[in-house]
Amino acid sequence: MKKFLFSLTVAMLITIFTSGMNETSAATSVHTVKKGDSLYKISQIHKVSVADLKKWNNLKSSVIHPNQKLRLVKPSKVASSTSSNKSKTPSRSDGPQVVKEFMVSATAYTAHCNGCTGLTKTGLNLRKNPDLKVIAVDPSVIKLGTKVHVEGYGYAVAGDIGSAIKGNKIDVFIPNKTRAYQWGRKNVKIKILD
Repeated sequence: MKKFLFSLTVAMLITIFTSGMNETSAATSVHTVKKGDSLYKISQIHKVSVADLKKWNNLKSSVIHPNQKLRLVKPSKVASSTSSNKSKTPSRSDGPQVVKEFMVSATAYTAHCNGCTGLTKTGLNLRKNPDLKVIAVDPSVIKLGTKVHVEGYGYAVAGDIGSAIKGNKIDVFIPNKTRAYQWGRKNVKIKILD
């Protein structure tokens, strides 16, 4: 009987503790990204899906940055209906604005080369997040963290540097070694986005 009562007490304490944790995580509606965070890690902590995080925050890729604020709950319909009553003003969410475009020499790299750790200069883990669209840049030409569009590659973020990346050269991240070799070296147009 004592074992049964002890087991029942432990089970009740675990239930109370875990329900309290769920209430705490549900009550939090915004997460500030810290270095080393990924959408997957945030989704596990706050018990939401990566797809919902991307949808609720209008993310087109899985790239996030330190100090970025991420919504952890679905935007309320009340907020969206009140904002639609206001006069429409252009914003970043209306689509990316091209600030500058120019030609660059582009090669490709993977996270599994000899001596590679898979971690970018900005702290992105490419081995754990192979779906990320990241390019290595010369920070004196393109600032780290800049959103870009690369012809033939798509939307990406300037999240890495490389010892051979100087001037108008970039390196696009491709998770598959064969596809990286297929990319080769090519001249492409890059658009710097606002």
